[in-house]
Amino acid sequence: MSFTPLPNLTRRDAAAAVLTAKKRLGLSWATIAESVGQSTEWTTSALLGQQPLSDKQAAAAGNALDLDEAVVQALQLTPLRGADAVDTSEPIVYRLQEALQVYGTTISELIREEFGDGIMSAIDFELGFERVPDPKGDRVRLTLNGKFLPYRVW
Repeated sequence: MSFTPLPNLTRRDAAAAVLTAKKRLGLSWATIAESVGQSTEWTTSALLGQQPLSDKQAAAAGNALDLDEAVVQALQLTPLRGADAVDTSEPIVYRLQEALQVYGTTISELIREEFGDGIMSAIDFELGFERVPDPKGDRVRLTLNGKFLPYRVW
């Protein structure tokens, strides 16, 4: 039997394949997350290239989305994080940046007042997403839940 190498796909390639399959199959992120066994927020982030997936999680996503083996393997590559992995011209991403520009110093001040000198971790971090009904139009509630990390004194 001869060995046929799989194509070299990137995490971006895998994310594009996930989005295509999700649309083709008409699946929700929540349904895919159930298959993977993680939260909707984490699974969405992982399948878009921002979180590491174990071989079991990647295989479960691959089964749910009917992905080929090359894509499943690419889902297990090191995540792409940071500014280069995010389209800052996408309107929702842009508005989140705008919200941080307006409220960033406020959040910093309140964290310092409540916890002391330090930061909110984006590594030991959880994201919550919720639709909140409102008579004037439904609202989006995001919960950013990061561990407080005090600065060390040497």
